[in-house]
Amino acid sequence: MSAMLEITGLDAFYGRAHILQGVSFSMQRGEVLALMGRNGAGKSTTMKAVMGLVPPAGGSVSFEGQRVDGREPFEIARMGIGYVPEDRRVFSELTVMENLSVAQRPARADAPHWTPERLFALFPNLGRMRDRPGGAMSGGEQQMLTIARTLMGNPRLVLLDEPSEGLAPVIVEEMAKTILALKSEGLTVLISEQNLHFAGNVADRAAIIEKGIIRFTGTMDELKADEAVRAQYLSV
Repeated sequence: MSAMLEITGLDAFYGRAHILQGVSFSMQRGEVLALMGRNGAGKSTTMKAVMGLVPPAGGSVSFEGQRVDGREPFEIARMGIGYVPEDRRVFSELTVMENLSVAQRPARADAPHWTPERLFALFPNLGRMRDRPGGAMSGGEQQMLTIARTLMGNPRLVLLDEPSEGLAPVIVEEMAKTILALKSEGLTVLISEQNLHFAGNVADRAAIIEKGIIRFTGTMDELKADEAVRAQYLSV
């Protein structure tokens, strides 16, 4: 079975800083993979490189067997990859409904088809504030709205950058339920995450990145059993 996402030998720079150094990992359809590591390890840059927001300097990124490195971000999104950045970026002047309608794309084969009503079933809070401007929402609500807006593009693969960062524990719990709900819909989800407990609740496998190099890949159970790896790469 060919991988849904295949990253091979990926290199990326910010200016002269060599951020990603030969990053390689793959994802199968329908799995949740946690890309883990400390701040500045290269998690967000990996996602941006997949989306074409940081042009890879070397290596390759393939999605469903097609090379996407070198393409424009809008082309990559149209192929079926949704990206939820860490800084949320809701349209603050637009209402919840307007934020969703801006992102609407036609239904696509072998991807869940999302409508506002289906999203309000997934995010009941949003359903109660459909006319509220994005700028008048809490951080957790904005995070939910950003995910909902990304889903309106009917992606097959979703990249979630630090989904639990800075959220209240009760919202983090909702976020975990959301990711499991997306998995049950057949979506493939890549999350970047520092919180081992959160990752353990939602992910099938983990890849640990440190200083732009993948140091570990394995199941969440293997990671939980490997105290040395956790101490070396995840402890603060």
